[in-house]
Amino acid sequence: MIWSLTGKVTAIEPAGVVIDVSGVGYLVHVPVGMIATLSIGQELTVPTQLVVREDAMTLYGFPTPAHRTFFMELTSVTGVGPKLALSILSALQPEQLRRAIASGDLDALTSIPGIGKRSAARIVMELKERLGGGIDLGAGPSAKLAEVRDALVGLGYTPNELREVLEGLQGHPGGVEELVKSALKDLARV
Repeated sequence: MIWSLTGKVTAIEPAGVVIDVSGVGYLVHVPVGMIATLSIGQELTVPTQLVVREDAMTLYGFPTPAHRTFFMELTSVTGVGPKLALSILSALQPEQLRRAIASGDLDALTSIPGIGKRSAARIVMELKERLGGGIDLGAGPSAKLAEVRDALVGLGYTPNELREVLEGLQGHPGGVEELVKSALKDLARV
């Protein structure tokens, strides 16, 4: 698993960017909006996800770990492959996508090229429970909880396992690292 890359942008292609890491150039497919923010010679660290198929190994990169988490969730939905998941993340930010799924907003999803009503309904149906249900992780202090949640999901916990723990952390004054430690202690007790 290639979890992240740190290197220099050496080329910007329609399919993504080439990142030179110690003399090896990796083609990394990224959301369209991310390409516009990059320039040749720029140093960057990119959270990544390696997708292995019979005929190819493709590396996908993201502006934030939250984007990567949503990419992994989207590709777990029946009929949603990596290219479609990347298109969705090019059109919607993770907070917008979370709200669209939580509220069942099929119009927001069907406005994305490649997603019809059936695909949108399937995404909502399969991800509504996994993406946190009743906790609003969109803005303000809850943005910290989103980072904590993403870190814990990256460690293998499911959103259902995390729901109660995250609710207990709402309003906690600590930083993200402190909240992750506290959540891990709570999860160890369960």
